[in-house]
Amino acid sequence: MMSTGEPDAPPEDDDLGGGDVNGRMCIVTRESGSPDELIRFVAAPDGTVVPDLKRQLPGRGCWVKLDRALVDKAVAKKMFSRALKAEVTAPSNLGATVDRLLAAQLAGMMNMARKAGQFVSGSSKVDGAVRNGSALAVFHAMDAAADGVRKIDQARKAWHLGMETEKEIPSFRVFTEAEMEELMGQNAFIHAAALAGQAGEGVVKRANLLERYRNGGQSRATGGAGRRKQ
Repeated sequence: MMSTGEPDAPPEDDDLGGGDVNGRMCIVTRESGSPDELIRFVAAPDGTVVPDLKRQLPGRGCWVKLDRALVDKAVAKKMFSRALKAEVTAPSNLGATVDRLLAAQLAGMMNMARKAGQFVSGSSKVDGAVRNGSALAVFHAMDAAADGVRKIDQARKAWHLGMETEKEIPSFRVFTEAEMEELMGQNAFIHAAALAGQAGEGVVKRANLLERYRNGGQSRATGGAGRRKQ
């Protein structure tokens, strides 16, 4: 079986021995969850708490639900020392660091998908991808002009009604144009679409992770999977 490159936990890890169903429990809420619902943290050699988004770093780890407010609470309440069973330092900006890493991860996946021909930008290309059904999701800069967003929304609605899908193709607004220029350079966009394929699916997955982290564990992306009704 092909590896995804994102193992659930490294062999040296000892944070999976808990009594809950899957061995992963949020140190703040005490609720269990899957790897995609939790963020793993470990202590660096200097004792600083760092996020381990790929779940590959060795040593004891602990988990916090995918929610910025919960990461901030774990820092404020000094929960990491107890969870990691060591005197560790959790930086006050740890929550912001996780946001930055998730954003960089998404931008990197967008660039990868572009190289694979599964991410296009420009309003006309996005409109065409939505109308021919190849778009998995659309993306707009937070500061995109309302008229451009509205035209693509009309295409999403037309596809949804014409093909009788369960929901409209999802629409995300996670970066300003300036943030994208910093993250993606010349690949920054105003309107874009992730297209069908493994890389395109990776973009949508990471966009959902970032949205959920920023919005209390819930994605505020409009629309849904866009699947046809059975």
